[in-house]
Amino acid sequence: MLTSSSQQFLDAIRSRVVIADGAMGTMIQDAAPTLDDFQGHEGCNEILNITRPELIASIHAQYLKAGAEAIETNTFGANFANLAEYQIVERVYELARAGAEVAKQVANDFSTDEKPRWVLGSLGPGTKLPSLGHEKFAVLRDAYQDAARGLIDGGADAILIETVQDLLQAKSAIIGAKRAMKETGKSLAILVSVTIETTGTMLLGSEIGAALTAISALGVDGIGLNCATGPTEMSEHLRYLSKFSKLPIVCMPNAGLPVLGAHGAHYPLTPLELGAAHAQFIREYGIGLVGGCCGTTPTHIEELAVMVAGQTLSHPATIDEPGLASLYQHQPFDQTMTYLSIGERTNANGSKAFRDAMLSENWDECIEIARSQTREGAHFLDVCVDYVGRDGVRDARELVGRLATATTLPLVLDSTEPAVLEAGLESLGGRAMINSVNYEDGDGPNSRFARIMPIVKEHGAAVVALTIDEEGQARTAETKFAIASRLIEDLTGNWGMRLVDITVDALTFPIATGQDETRRDGIETIEAIKQINAAYPGVQTTLGISNIS
Repeated sequence: MLTSSSQQFLDAIRSRVVIADGAMGTMIQDAAPTLDDFQGHEGCNEILNITRPELIASIHAQYLKAGAEAIETNTFGANFANLAEYQIVERVYELARAGAEVAKQVANDFSTDEKPRWVLGSLGPGTKLPSLGHEKFAVLRDAYQDAARGLIDGGADAILIETVQDLLQAKSAIIGAKRAMKETGKSLAILVSVTIETTGTMLLGSEIGAALTAISALGVDGIGLNCATGPTEMSEHLRYLSKFSKLPIVCMPNAGLPVLGAHGAHYPLTPLELGAAHAQFIREYGIGLVGGCCGTTPTHIEELAVMVAGQTLSHPATIDEPGLASLYQHQPFDQTMTYLSIGERTNANGSKAFRDAMLSENWDECIEIARSQTREGAHFLDVCVDYVGRDGVRDARELVGRLATATTLPLVLDSTEPAVLEAGLESLGGRAMINSVNYEDGDGPNSRFARIMPIVKEHGAAVVALTIDEEGQARTAETKFAIASRLIEDLTGNWGMRLVDITVDALTFPIATGQDETRRDGIETIEAIKQINAAYPGVQTTLGISNIS
């Protein structure tokens, strides 16, 4: 359950337009702090939360006087990548907490019962992109956990993970923030704002659809865009979010695209132009939180507050299109013209060519096998590195990390080992499916199911559920349906999964063996699939077609 102030803020952006502030960095530059103010770490704005809190407080106050209802903490760089450049990573918590405390004090000074002011704890991307191998996922996640804990302890009302350039970096920040909330016992709303370049994608090539699928699966409370461009270039991406997402939408553009002049970069958008753009977005897309990024000033926010005052918030009808995502694109489960095909040649237990390439660590050949399946029409890739004598965790990191950027297809991570699955998920910026979960050794606290599901939940993955229980693989339609029902009820009731994110494999032994005991397996499996689909509309089903062909 969210804290009362966080719930109040979330209710506000769901029902009306909330005005956020503008640029912090621009205002700090104008104030011209000294090298001593930075404690020798020139350009590390977060240091000013300690050395010049009155300066940061005055910037917050200017935005609140201009009409802002939510202000961002001066903690954009309170992360591993940024502070590592100054060799002060150990100060992440300290600087994040100080930034939240300064903002909270000013917000409290301006708050009234009729018009509360909220503090958004800002977490920026840093310069290390985990999808490109710049830093390990766990290192970034743990530093974000420290930063989020500082923001929570300092009084933030929500966490804003902004200027996201790499979906794997976003995942590390979201998971770090959620771990901090568990650690502190306080839950805050989490908003994520990605940055779409003038190319039409994020820095690493991610389309807005991939971002929505990957980020929303992690259980965030709002999604949107900030930085990189002005509002004009954001319009189509905001349209997509309004069409396919039920989450509140955030929009904080720059004051136009920067123009290089004699005195450096200049942002040309006037306060009137920024306000007019936001007013249009609110009418057309139902934006709930509006503000500004680079180049926006209190004057911009003042005009924005005037122009959107009293504007009602209407939400366009949305389309639910569940699926997975690679780093680059969304892939829906429902294929209009064909069935969804999962390529299995990247499976060490099913493809000799792939296994040989993996055993010799010929990663380029492994990638080529994956790409060949793309050319042949696969929609997902089943990736299995489990092989006797191999270090599955290492192989998962090596292979999945490469596949994450080398293929446009989402991955189905196929392993029976929780550590291998976690290593794969920590290497993957998109949204994956886990193959598989079952009750082979029961569902007790030490079962494989109980060890895999927390990982699935934390990473927002979908699952393949196998009709296997303590008695083994189900053979009749009745037992297949019974096990499927048990799994579905468990996954939805205890783990919060949606039906559409569960794919049941009713399994069958190959019918071409000629053995009498397997003669009815195909018929029983088809009947079980009919029963599952009838009882649980929305659940996906999958089957190895060759077993019954």
